[in-house]
Amino acid sequence: MNPILAHGLGGRSDLPVPLWLALYGGGAAIVLSFAVLTVFWKSPQLRGDKAGCPLPHGVQRVADAPATRAILRALGIVLSMGLIGAAAFGSPDTFDNPAPVWFYVWFWVGLVPVSLFFGPVWRLLNPLRTLSALFVRISGARGGESYLDIPAWVGFWPAAAGLTAFVWLELVFQDPSRPVIVLIFVVLYGAANLLAASLYGERWFAQGDGFEVYSTLLASMSALGRRADGRLVVRSPLEGLATVEPIPGLVAFVSVLLGSTAFDGLTRTAPWSSLTQSQSTLPNLLIGTIGLAGSIGFVAVTFVSAARFSRRFMADSAPKNFERSFVHSLMPIVVGYTLAHYFSLFVFEGQNGYILASDPFARGQNLFGTAAWDINYTLVTTSAIALVQVAAIVIGHVVGVISAHDRAVAIFPRRASTRAQYALLVVMVAYSVGGIALLVGT
Repeated sequence: MNPILAHGLGGRSDLPVPLWLALYGGGAAIVLSFAVLTVFWKSPQLRGDKAGCPLPHGVQRVADAPATRAILRALGIVLSMGLIGAAAFGSPDTFDNPAPVWFYVWFWVGLVPVSLFFGPVWRLLNPLRTLSALFVRISGARGGESYLDIPAWVGFWPAAAGLTAFVWLELVFQDPSRPVIVLIFVVLYGAANLLAASLYGERWFAQGDGFEVYSTLLASMSALGRRADGRLVVRSPLEGLATVEPIPGLVAFVSVLLGSTAFDGLTRTAPWSSLTQSQSTLPNLLIGTIGLAGSIGFVAVTFVSAARFSRRFMADSAPKNFERSFVHSLMPIVVGYTLAHYFSLFVFEGQNGYILASDPFARGQNLFGTAAWDINYTLVTTSAIALVQVAAIVIGHVVGVISAHDRAVAIFPRRASTRAQYALLVVMVAYSVGGIALLVGT
């Protein structure tokens, strides 16, 4: 097993500032941001899908051209076949097979910057969508009107379940980076989603494919977006966040994202190591499963409790599932946590992706001239990594506070809009301080 690959690089204990200063500074930055917002941001400013500066028509024509979409779909198929081929026919040794790096680092971690920079491109790259469409075309299967309807209550619950299976594999399973394990998961996950798509049509992927849902939520924070009229625009990430629809399962999905990243930090603390290092495989699986479920549950319970406390300030006018109105504000925190935990993994372990790509089947080849290269651990200093980690968490929380505040002044009575946010503010400060503490493994 390669624990570095499976769980990211270890937590940093070499912060360039004292830990207490990082903790207090992070919490203070969030509280100060909130105080400034209450003074200068008294009415809704975000316009969501009505905002943005249109890109030139030529850019939109290229982006929406059938050829562009065909190229992206073909690229998704090629990349997925390369991953499956390397996992199935390459070396069984994790250190000699590029498939685990491609899957856990390039795909899972790389999905964040790709979606943030280019928008929801995974919808086009997604090989499962392409295979589903090809099956329909080749087999002459039933048309869209014959597919089953997805019940309204389903929402993102299937995506949350699929994502939970993945993070359990990544963070709890004892040997997730073995190529055969990667192969089994990819095949089973793909088969389950293709089966669902055969019943519900291609629209299933927008709700049931955890990776596509994740990419779409990340893309809401991209500077590239679409207005309601379909025009490609450049916009503030805050405007994009305001377009996230509060559908069923969204709270659960975001809780899985945030809770699993927190659990990743928890597994690198001294108390956790003391608890698990002397245990055998089965007890460790049980402890890990309980720990992961507890971390996800903690995020869900604290957030929902804070949102329901805030709901009291709306009297009888609050919607039934009020917490969904604010869960979009957790997405910047998810990005901050992800960047903090996996930045160094992406920079360093990610190099193995192209080093091993020169000999994907362990036959002594050197296809791209990189087979003899070594990982360059001097690309980024440890101090720079630590600063990026702490800054990512703090900035993510500040952006989340801004997003939540704009929603609050839009739906709460003016006199209560500030007080109504106190509970959510406390939760965000707790997430920030806890995230920094887990980051350094205390």
